[in-house]
Parts: sequence; C-alpha cells; structure tokens
Amino acid sequence: MGLLVDGHWQDTWYDTSATGGRFVRKESAFRHTVSDVPGAPHPVEPGRYHLYVAMACPWAHRTLVARALLGLEAALPSSAVAPEMLEHGWSFDEAHPDALFGARHLHEVYTRADPHYTGRVTVPVLWDKVAGTIVNNESSEILRMMNGPLRALAAPTAPLAGHDLYPARLRAEIDALNARIYDTVNNGVYRAGFATTQVAYEEAVVALFDTLDVLEARLAAHRWLVGGTFTECDLRLFTTLLRFDPVYYGHFKCNVHALREYPSLWAYTRAIYQLPGVAETYDLASIKRHYYYSHPSINPYRIVPVGPSIDLGAPHGRGAGV
Repeated sequence: MGLLVDGHWQDTWYDTSATGGRFVRKESAFRHTVSDVPGAPHPVEPGRYHLYVAMACPWAHRTLVARALLGLEAALPSSAVAPEMLEHGWSFDEAHPDALFGARHLHEVYTRADPHYTGRVTVPVLWDKVAGTIVNNESSEILRMMNGPLRALAAPTAPLAGHDLYPARLRAEIDALNARIYDTVNNGVYRAGFATTQVAYEEAVVALFDTLDVLEARLAAHRWLVGGTFTECDLRLFTTLLRFDPVYYGHFKCNVHALREYPSLWAYTRAIYQLPGVAETYDLASIKRHYYYSHPSINPYRIVPVGPSIDLGAPHGRGAGV
C-alpha cells in the first residue's frame, strides 16, 4: 500500500501494533467541494474536472456507479489505475494510462497537488484541471457533489434524471444508516481482513454479520433501504456487496455466511446491478486481481481463485427501475 511522507514515497504497510491488531483507516485529506456559489474556488464548469478511479476499489466504484446513473460520464472523464497495488501503490500502465499527466504512479498526482503531502494515496480522486489540484478524495463527498452541483452538467437522458439520491426528508435516516454500514460493512470487511489479532478479527466479523442480518430483515420488508426510494445509502452498500462472495468471504475471512445465503440482500444486489449502465462499471477480473495480488501478507503466493460462479443477471423479483 505505502504512503507519502512530506512528498516522498515509502512502501510501508499498515501498522497495527499500537491498536491491538485493529485496522484503523485514516480520514481522507482533501475535503474541498465543487460549488455553484459565485466566486467559489472550484466552480461548476464543463470540462474542468477529472476523476481518478480504480475499477477494483469499492470506494471508487461508488463514484463510477453514480456517474453512470446520473449521466455524468461526459462531464467527468476518468483515468483508471491498474488493478495491482504493489511497491508504489496505485500505478498506471499501458492498458491503464494517466490521461492528464502521463504519470507512472498515482502518488505523483498527489504531489502535484501538494509537494509536501503526507498520507495514504487513495482513490477516488476528483481533480480540478484549472486550479491544478485535488478537490476531494473522499468518496462519500464526491457522491454528494455528483448528486448536487455537478448535476448541472448531467445528460438529460440519464437513468436517474430528476431523481435525488439524498432527499431532504430522509437525510437524518440516511446519515444514521450510512454510519453503521460504513463502520461495520464497508470498512468492516477491511477491519476483518487486515486484523492482526484474533480478538480484533472476531470483533469485526461479529459486527459485520450482525449488520448484514439487520439489513436482510430490512430488505425483506422494503425494496430499498430508506424511505421506499433508491438513495445514496443503497449505492454505498452495493459496491461492498458486489465484492463479498468473490473476495471478502475467502480473502478477508468473512465466511460466516456467503452473500448468496441472504435471499433479500442477494436479490437486492442483483436488482441494483441490473439498473441501466451499472453492469458496465463492474470489472470482476480487476477486482480479484487486485485483492488476491496486492496483499502478500494475506496471500503470499498471489494465487487468484477461479470461482465462485455468480450470475448477477439472474431475475431478482424486486421490480424494475428505482
């Protein structure tokens, strides 16, 4: 994974010695926003922004799904890093070039924004081509910008044209559920997979499956997680669920149950996958290559499993559209 220290790259894995073996994710460092307020440093302008992503990463995948559903592909062109995350972290190659600068590694983009940056180099990254800097590298905030000011640049024929992913009447409930899902599911699978003590691992796994049980019951009674409508809460959960059986179940030892053992969660995952444009954002080969190849402390021989066989296109019985 590695990190930058005062602008210099260091190939250093997460240190869990001071946290009782618990993986602790650092907060994102770039937290600016695109705004339609006059005089804003990052205004809404066609052709101004570029999105850096990894097809393998669930956090970056959120932004790709939102971009497709909201009709922002033309307004937000992207560069995807290669799936392997090795001694230089996320990197580019011939099949995955950096469209803006021809950089070899994503950390070079970070030091363009801040030559003295200290911290992890993560995706997604929203880059401002006019200001020459990173606007934001926090996926949840990039989602809010896409659903907010950047909607002015969206194609009018988008699958979710006119649909609000964060309606005012549901925000308190969305925020509360997002917080639990982030802690125990989105980040919970990493807390299990990167734990270095049995206690830390079991804490994470118990919390993960407690929440999956709650979500299964919720989705057995309701089509979507909040308010009977598709919201950012569904989108944020979805990209983790997509990776559950192919990666987290085995690689991260989240094996109390497979996702396919939850009838409602599994049908719900297929229902979102089958929304217009979503399937095109999913690259299972890159996902498996990344996880099984990039974590030598977990999989030292870098053997990528052949299975499981999953049919995301199977009928889901949860209705069409949102």
